[in-house]
Amino acid sequence: MEWRGRVGVVSGAASGIGRATAHELASRGAHVAMIDVDQAALEEAGAVIRDSGYDVTTVALDVSDRPAVGAALASVAQRHGRLDTVVNCAVNFLARGVDVTPDEWDRVLRVNVGGISNVVQEARPYLAGTEGAAVVNTASISAHIAQPRRWTYNTSKAAIVGLTRCMAMDLAPDGIRVNVVSPGWIWTAEVSKAADGDRERWEPVWGRYHLLRRLGEPEEVAKAIVFLCSSEASFITGTELMVDGGYSAMGPEGLGETSTFAGNAAQVTADGSGA
Repeated sequence: MEWRGRVGVVSGAASGIGRATAHELASRGAHVAMIDVDQAALEEAGAVIRDSGYDVTTVALDVSDRPAVGAALASVAQRHGRLDTVVNCAVNFLARGVDVTPDEWDRVLRVNVGGISNVVQEARPYLAGTEGAAVVNTASISAHIAQPRRWTYNTSKAAIVGLTRCMAMDLAPDGIRVNVVSPGWIWTAEVSKAADGDRERWEPVWGRYHLLRRLGEPEEVAKAIVFLCSSEASFITGTELMVDGGYSAMGPEGLGETSTFAGNAAQVTADGSGA
């Protein structure tokens, strides 16, 4: 009942976590404006959610285009008379390392960091003073670790974590909470592409990076996002929620199945002394 009559905007809504979040919010009674640069995929995603009986509209735009973002959010707010929630999932997945070019840096940062800034800046006048107003950004466990040939992606995700904290501070006087989720390996189109669509083969391999021994689903991240947007998270702001199946808790020995530590674990007491 909390979401009935409320209005949310989800960027990157054509696929993956963004699509799952739009569906989750709509299924709880919110009207959701779905934004994505891929018009064909966006229309297909919107049609599927509408066919389920839920209330969504679609707007094809590039979040790095601030005037387009501003016009879209003004239209949503005017049509519905309010704006309650913004979820930023739009992402450029370009991963480059030592060979990165200035143009590639610009493309990644313009969408992954600048895009979030554009959406939040344009949404702020409508969110300010709205009871329960909330923003959730999407980062990644990659914000906290080094991975080969991923200067662009990992740096942009780390920037999102820092940006979220600064937004939370500056928007608190407006009554707007701002948080960020950092997913682990989630079975999205990008991960499926890396696996050549063979989930049966690759999930056991990649699942070993997580304490839960599997990859996550977009819907699991969406539920965490919706929680952060809800009144149940009313005293949570400036916080990063790891939705990673235990990825970030794991040490270099992994699950311990093949390490020397695992074989000797029974000989060590809880306080670390020899048994």
